[in-house]
Amino acid sequence: MLKLMYITNDPAVAKIAADAGVDRIFIDMEVLGKAERQGGMDTVQSHHTPEDIAKVRAAIGDQAEIMARVNPLNPNSQTEIDDAIANGADVIMLPMWRTADDLRQLVHMVNGRAKVMPLLETDTAADNLPEALAILGIDQMHIGLNDLHLCYHQRFMFQLLTDDTVDRLCAGLREANIPYGFGGVGRPGSGTLPAEYIIGEHYRLGSQYVILSRSFCNTEKTTDLDEIRRIFTEGVEDIRSVERDCAAWTQEQFDENHRRVCACVENIVRGMNA
Repeated sequence: MLKLMYITNDPAVAKIAADAGVDRIFIDMEVLGKAERQGGMDTVQSHHTPEDIAKVRAAIGDQAEIMARVNPLNPNSQTEIDDAIANGADVIMLPMWRTADDLRQLVHMVNGRAKVMPLLETDTAADNLPEALAILGIDQMHIGLNDLHLCYHQRFMFQLLTDDTVDRLCAGLREANIPYGFGGVGRPGSGTLPAEYIIGEHYRLGSQYVILSRSFCNTEKTTDLDEIRRIFTEGVEDIRSVERDCAAWTQEQFDENHRRVCACVENIVRGMNA
């Protein structure tokens, strides 16, 4: 089963997510350069803190892991990482890395105190992936479709699934025996690109991680905790149901699902261009 990750610094929402079977609560402390990169896009820009990690840990105990996304490498990186780990982070995610040396620095700063999950979201990182994968101490990797598709001047992030970019990156990670995931997913039965199709691609590519997108449960619009609990309980079960089906697919079924993804993405991009 995919390990599901959800971004929140709200202890009550984190507890509901963990109770529903979300595997990892994602505390997002990245702010440096993010507004400039994603200006004008309908993206979430969180302003979480190390103290949020401690509050979420107190709420969820050991029910789920906590991952902290720190800022891209900067003069304060060691302090950011130390503070995240001291407050209870199990996993450190570094965004916007570009070179193998960036990851050497990351591994050195974490120093075995937490899992290391770099976020591959630049074309330079993609080019340098073979060298980066030789570094000891990288536990997992996530492919960030949002910033990566901007690097390639694409209109829609899931074009990376149709031009073999994600296939190529996943193949390299698989060969290096590093667990990986990519992108996000909403609730099955929703989305212009159906969540079922995306989950099928995760199974085709051997992905182990996915972020539950804002469309899965937008707590800015839905604030009632009972309704949030219903959304998570039913939504996670819907995802697991799709996964059970995908786990039994033949190669022909995976190929057919990939063709559906390509056709759907092509239609979406055609509409955006129009």
